[in-house]
Amino acid sequence: MTIPLALRPALLVTLVSACLFTSCEKEYNPDTVPLSNLPATNQEVNNWILTNMRYYYLWNDKIPANTDTTLTPDKYFLSLLYDRNNSANRDRDRFSWIQASADELKASLGGQSKTTGMDYKLYYFDQARTTIAGSVIYVLPGSPAAAAGFKRGDIFTKVNGQALTTDTYSSLLAGDVLTFTMGTLVNGVPTDANQTRQVTKVVFQEDPVLLDTVYTIGAKKIGYVVYNQFNPGVYKSSGPTDKTYDNKLDNVFGEFKQQGVNELVLDFRYNPGGYVSSSNNLASLVGKNIAGKVYYTQLWNPKVTADYDKKYNPGWNTQNFITKATNIGGNLNRVFILTTGSTASASELVINGLRPFMTVTTIGNTTVGKNVGSITISDANGRIKWGMQPLTFKSANSQGFTDYPTGFAPAVEVREPAYAMKAFGDLSEPLLGEAIYQISGTRTTARRGVITNENFIEAGSSLDQKAGGGNMFVDMTDKPVK
Repeated sequence: MTIPLALRPALLVTLVSACLFTSCEKEYNPDTVPLSNLPATNQEVNNWILTNMRYYYLWNDKIPANTDTTLTPDKYFLSLLYDRNNSANRDRDRFSWIQASADELKASLGGQSKTTGMDYKLYYFDQARTTIAGSVIYVLPGSPAAAAGFKRGDIFTKVNGQALTTDTYSSLLAGDVLTFTMGTLVNGVPTDANQTRQVTKVVFQEDPVLLDTVYTIGAKKIGYVVYNQFNPGVYKSSGPTDKTYDNKLDNVFGEFKQQGVNELVLDFRYNPGGYVSSSNNLASLVGKNIAGKVYYTQLWNPKVTADYDKKYNPGWNTQNFITKATNIGGNLNRVFILTTGSTASASELVINGLRPFMTVTTIGNTTVGKNVGSITISDANGRIKWGMQPLTFKSANSQGFTDYPTGFAPAVEVREPAYAMKAFGDLSEPLLGEAIYQISGTRTTARRGVITNENFIEAGSSLDQKAGGGNMFVDMTDKPVK
C-alpha cells in the first residue's frame, strides 16, 4: 500500500496552527491586526522547527533535550542536526537544510530558480590555489546564457572585469548582471581570449531532459538520455501536479521502444536528485520483469512508523514500480549509468532500485552517497516564511540494501576533463565513449583514463547552489508536506 501523501499536510497543519494561534492570541487582537501580517519572532520559528523535528526527523532521538532557542533560525536548525560535523561518522546528517523562504525552497525543488541558464564548475589553475577559471558544463536551451552563445566546454576567466579568486568568486557570480571574460587553453592553462559576453539572470524553469538520441552500432541500438533533475513538470506553487517532464520521458522511451533500442545509457553525471515520483517513473521505464515488484522502501523513525502503521496499515512506506506501456526492459539485460561526484539522491535510488532486477554498470566517478530522503516542511498559514528540508527516512531496495553512504564506486572509472569538454552526445566524449565501448567493443574516444587537465583542483560549482547544495532526494509523490 502506498501512503496517501496528500493526508500528511493535514497532520502538520493542525499541529503548527495550534502552536501559533495559542501563543499569539494573548498578545494581539486579530480583529484589528491580522495575524498573518505579523512577523514571526525567532523564538516562534525555532519552536516550530523543534516541534516538527522532534516528530519527523530521522534521528529525532538524537536531538538534545535542551536547545538554545535564542539562536537565529538557520543556526538553530543546524544545531539540531545529528553529528553533522563528525566526518568519521558515515551515517551523520550531511544533507538536511533550511531556507529563509519556503516559496524559494519549493520552487528550486521544482526546477525553477533565478539563473543565467548555465551551470559550471570552477577550478584552480595555479599551484597556490588562488586563481580560478570557470568551465561551462551545460547550458539550458532558451535561457539567457544560450542566447548569449554559451555552450558546454566554454571557459571564463573573469566576471565583471575581475579575476576569480578564492575570496571573490562567490560574490562576483552572485550578481544578477554578469559580464564574463571568455578564455581559451594555452599550453593547457586557461588564458583570457579578449572576448566578453553579458548575461542577465532571470527566473527560469529548467527542463531536466537535456538530450535524447539513439545510436546504431552494428546490431546495437543504443538509447542515450541526459537527465539533470528528477522533476515531474513545470513548477506550480500549489504543488507538483504538472507532469510535463515525466510525460516527455515517457515519449522518449516510447520512441526508444519503437526504434528497437536494446542497450541504454542514462547520463546522471550532474543530476542531484529530486522527486521520488519521477525517480520511480524513470526506473519503471527501464526495469526488466518488474511488474508488481518493490522499487524501494522508506525507513522512518520509530515514532512516525508506529503512527503511520496504525493510520495507514503496514506497507505504507513501500513503493512498487509503475506499469508503463513504454517500458523497454523487455529488450534490456543491463543499463549503463554515467556518474560523477555530483550524482546524488534520487539518481542513486535508481541505481539501487534497479540492481535487483538487471545489471547496472556505472561509468565515471563515485557518487555522493545519499541513501536518505527528506520532506518539505512549511507553515500552511504563511506566517512563518521559513521552509526546511530535514532528512526523514533511509531508503532500501527490494533486497533490503541501504548501505551506500559513501556512494556507488564506478564499475569503470573515467575522469571528465576540467576544461574543453566535448558536447553531450559526442561519441568522442570520454564518459559516453566508454559506455559505447563497453556495449559494442568499438572505441570512439581515447583509452579511458587518458585525460588532460587531470591535476586541476575543483574550487566550487554552480551545482552547489541548487536545492540542498545539489543533493536532493525528496518524498513529494503528491505534494510537499505543509
